[in-house]
Amino acid sequence: MEELREDRRYTYADYCTWDDNERWEIIDGEAYSMSPAPRPRHQSVIGEIYGQLRGFLKGKPCKAFIAPFDVRLDETGQDDTVVQPDLVVICDRSKIDDKGCNGAPDLVIEVLSPASASRDRWVKFNLYQRFGVREYWIVDPDSGTVAAHLLESGKYTAFAYGDTGTAPVAVLPGCDIDLKEVFEEL
Repeated sequence: MEELREDRRYTYADYCTWDDNERWEIIDGEAYSMSPAPRPRHQSVIGEIYGQLRGFLKGKPCKAFIAPFDVRLDETGQDDTVVQPDLVVICDRSKIDDKGCNGAPDLVIEVLSPASASRDRWVKFNLYQRFGVREYWIVDPDSGTVAAHLLESGKYTAFAYGDTGTAPVAVLPGCDIDLKEVFEEL
């Protein structure tokens, strides 16, 4: 892979030529490294959320995917953005192709890590809002909290949940995530 330059905009076509052993995202043409690998606590938290969602979605039309899974947010062909959220739920199966997801998922969940916290809270928040992700969760494994953002009239409205209760998934009526299980110590 060529050395990435700050003065260059990258596209999904560039991304497809990069080494598969390295994880990257491109947001509005700017490349972001996905290194280092997530911590065990991060993996435990996302694994538990995925397990609960997967159980709820059995026999339903929506499908959950866990990273690494490419999401090309702009389905109109503007290909300067591809992200790999920790977890996505897609209810419109026509958005799923051999490369991942083409268009906005219904739910995106990002688990904070030291290397990505700022990007998840600001850059991706604005990105997902702009592309119409209906629900965006920012999960903080250190504080045991979930900030759930619901898209209403093009803007996110935030709801906060703690580690001892449940968090409803608005885009999946009847689905409540047991946060006590999610944040249980390793």
